[in-house]
This record gives sequence, structure tokens and C-alpha cells, in this order.
Amino acid sequence: MAALTPISRKPASLVVPTVAASGAFAGLFVGTSQGSGFLGVIIGAAALAVIALIVMKEVLPERSMRWVTLAGFAILGFLIGGFVAAIIGALFGWFFGWFAYWIFEGRYRSKVAPYLTSGQVLWHFSFRVICGIIFMFLITPIIVIIPLSFNAQDFFTFTPEMLRFDPEGYSLKHYRDFFTNSEWTNAVWNSLRIAPVATLFSVSLGTLAAIGLSQSHVPGKRAIMAILISPMIVPLIISATGMYFFYSKIGIVGTYWGVVLAHSALGIPFVIITVTATLVGFDNSLTRAAANMGANPVTTFFKIQMPLILPGVVSGGLFAFITSFDEVVVVLFIGSAELQTLPWQMFTGLREQISPTILAAATVLVGISIVLLTVVEMLRRRSERLRGMSPG
Repeated sequence: MAALTPISRKPASLVVPTVAASGAFAGLFVGTSQGSGFLGVIIGAAALAVIALIVMKEVLPERSMRWVTLAGFAILGFLIGGFVAAIIGALFGWFFGWFAYWIFEGRYRSKVAPYLTSGQVLWHFSFRVICGIIFMFLITPIIVIIPLSFNAQDFFTFTPEMLRFDPEGYSLKHYRDFFTNSEWTNAVWNSLRIAPVATLFSVSLGTLAAIGLSQSHVPGKRAIMAILISPMIVPLIISATGMYFFYSKIGIVGTYWGVVLAHSALGIPFVIITVTATLVGFDNSLTRAAANMGANPVTTFFKIQMPLILPGVVSGGLFAFITSFDEVVVVLFIGSAELQTLPWQMFTGLREQISPTILAAATVLVGISIVLLTVVEMLRRRSERLRGMSPG
């Protein structure tokens, strides 16, 4: 594609506004951190417009100009915020040095088909920028807590020692407290007692419900599906309130099985959705062939159907496990002091003690979630291969 797409230098009417706009966007964040977002936008746009003009005038060779830009932003960052800001500034300088030439030389055209119009090319890259911004918006709050969990002080902010990368500013004491403090270990144990059993119930009931709803002769499938997945749609506080009043009537509020059943109800919709999606590509002629050969329904399910829908079942089970392990609202209504789960302990620590151990616990949960979601993605790809939707 690159050989077929014409590459040519672009006029100042395109290069300068585009590069200046990128500088304004970066300046918004830098200026906001310094107390004036508007001033940051103005300075960022002006600085990048000047760099764009210098690039177009070809005052320096490209390699030299990019190194000058990197060094200039690094020095500026050091003057504003020290060593860490210098690293961030160097990254900004590297990117803007590359971006200015990428626009000026028209290199972006090599990444798209030659027949696309200017508007289509603009949307092609704007869409990726929008996706990147959304990704940053979602992931940044999660990433911030990880270095904070190694804070040597009992603070929820970055200390000057941490910003200087001083070893004295980092410590594992919050992790030691998490793994040795009886309050935290008991909470982890309660979560590990509840989540697997709730997942087992969710997987069993959700899989059977999904298989039943996949049959063409079931009347009112849409209404039944809407009811079964309603715990995902109804606000959690309403579900928790309803469970509390219902479970109190049958005497299981504050009991282990009450929490397990409540978490099972929250996990069933995830299993139904994932298993139903897997059953879309299932060939029902396989089950009919097994029945014609004398296999009973139970044998057909475990020997024919279950191996093919297993990736969807396991994926739904992982989502149900994460839901149970991370849930706090329902357990506040249904649980008891002896059944404090890890999220409950984190909520209590944040509300009453302001304990930085919460950051260590949150980091551990993030790591567990990453592992589980990686497994889900691997199972999804395996499911697609089994159904012939992707190459093996």
C-alpha cells in the first residue's frame, strides 16, 4: 500500500494548524497541572506552531531538529517540575518532533489507501485519536494507584521523594500490612470462600438457562431473557434493598449462604450472555445426530455440547467470579461483621481509617483482574477457532 500511495509535502495551511492543535491539547494538561489550563493551551499552541514553521523552513536536518525538540522539552519539563517532569517533557519532545515531520512530509498518507479523500483520511486518524483518549481516560485512574501503593509514607499522594525516584520514598510496608494484618487476611479469606461457590451456582444455573433459551420452541424468550439479565440493568442499590427485605423474611440475612445466593444472582446474567453468544454458532445437528445414535440428553450435553461451548461457559464463570469478588454494595446489606469481604474492608478502610493499605489491596485486585481478563480473551479466541470464525 505504501508504494501505491502518493507521498508529498503539505502546505503550511495544513501543517501549522494541525501541529498547533496537538500542542494546545498537550498544553491543556500541563497548564491544568500548573493551575491555568487556558494559559497552557495558548503556550502549547504557540510553541508547536513555531516548531512547525521551523520544520517547514528546514533550518536544521530532520534528525538534528528532532533531537533539539526533545532536549528543549526535557529542559522545560525539568524547570517546571524536576526530574520526573523532565522525563515527561522528553517524551513530549520526541513525539512532537516526530509528529511535525509526519504531517509536513505527508507520511501519514502511506498508512491509508490512495483512493481515500482528505475527509476520510481525517476521520481515519481522528477515530484512532478518540479511541486513544478514551483508553487513557479509563486506564489512568487504575495506573496511578500502582506506584502510590509503594509509598513509604502513609499518604495517598506522591511525595517529593517518590517524584525524585529516591529509594527512601518507596516501601513494601503496605503490602506487608495487607498480607499479615488479620483484618485484611480475614477479608481475603471471606472473599475466597464466597466467590468460588457463587461462581459455581452462577455457571450452573446460567448455562442451563442459556441452553434453554437457545431452543426455538421456548415461548416468551425475549421476556424471560430480559428478566434473567435484569440484575445487570437495575441499579445495584435497588437490587440490594430488594434482596435484603426478601432474605430477611426467610432468615438468611447475615449468613454465608445468603451472601452466596445474592452474588450468584448478580453473576448469572454474565454467564447467560456469554454462553448465549457461544451458542449462536453451535450446530444443533450434532445433538440430533447423537440422539439418533442412542445417546441420552445428559450424555449428549457432556460429550457433545459442553466441549464446544466450554470457552463461553468459562468466560461467563470468570466474569461471575470477578463480580462476586469485587462486589461491595450487596454484601453491605446481606453480610455481617463475620463475613466482611475484601471490597467491604477496603470501603471501611477508606471511610474510617484512611489506610494506604487500600492501595496495595487495589493493586492486587488489578493484577488478578488482568490475569482473569487475559484468560477470557484467550478463551474467546479459542471459541472463535472452534466455531470456524477465525483461522486456527
